[in-house]
Amino acid sequence: MTELAICTRQLTRRFGDATAVGGVDLNIARGQIYGFLGPNGSGKTTTIRMLCGLLTPTEGSVDVLGMRIPDEAEALRRRIGYMTQKFALYDDLTVEENMRFISRIFGLGRAQTTQRINELLEHYDLVAMRRRRAADMSGGQRQRLALATATLHRPELLFLDEPTSAVDPENRRAFWEKLFDLVDQGTTILVSTHYMDEAERCHELAILNLGQLCAQGSPARLMHQLGGRVVEVHGPKLRQAKDALLQLPQVQSAAQQGLALRVLLREPCQDAATILASALPGGEHSFEEARASLEDVFVASTGDNPHAERHQ
Repeated sequence: MTELAICTRQLTRRFGDATAVGGVDLNIARGQIYGFLGPNGSGKTTTIRMLCGLLTPTEGSVDVLGMRIPDEAEALRRRIGYMTQKFALYDDLTVEENMRFISRIFGLGRAQTTQRINELLEHYDLVAMRRRRAADMSGGQRQRLALATATLHRPELLFLDEPTSAVDPENRRAFWEKLFDLVDQGTTILVSTHYMDEAERCHELAILNLGQLCAQGSPARLMHQLGGRVVEVHGPKLRQAKDALLQLPQVQSAAQQGLALRVLLREPCQDAATILASALPGGEHSFEEARASLEDVFVASTGDNPHAERHQ
């Protein structure tokens, strides 16, 4: 039986009359990267704050590392790491000073702190910057410092709330390689993102929208479940073709990608080409079934929330 790092039942948080998170059930196994994918306002941060014990649920139960939350939140905090979207360290302190300050918070001894800092500076390529003030570092360097600091005390569970939103693709890729290093060492990671390519790297994934859990599973399984629902349309005047196809009741969404339209059907359909062709008379367009992408999964799960910020 798989040992769970996180288990929630009907996890709910309301702020006045507004429901930020509504009835979320999670089973997150140890030793994996579990992703929250969703637009801003989908409930990702609120859920993470409840799992950390920083926010009390309105309803539901939370079990993290075998502890009941929020009752045992204080004990939990010494076993978890938390990296926020916004850089949360001190700009006027150096790299090493920031790390020593956090080590004291977690009660690490002097010798242990020195050894651990040296290990992390080497691992995150920060040795040459140990005396540089955080304010003078680039976005990617600050990100590496934040991750190194969040793992100083060797947490069993690491929460990352949109940690790569302010860095370039190269640094994002390198950051994710470091996450897999941590998993290889036994750390469980929960990461929230609105980047589709990052979500596809996760072992398991939950799609959140407007506080609701819309879908969950491995990225490969979620994409496989959309078999027969994605069609690429090639031909002239694609903007006009898109408007025409969206009039069909069988079509959930249509979006242009390069020289083709990517059409998502509401249900799998064996005669999709015939149905789509009925909206595009003249025989100028061709139709080809396509493999579903994670963005297709997101649209199918959320109904293409117009306020969603989806990034490739």
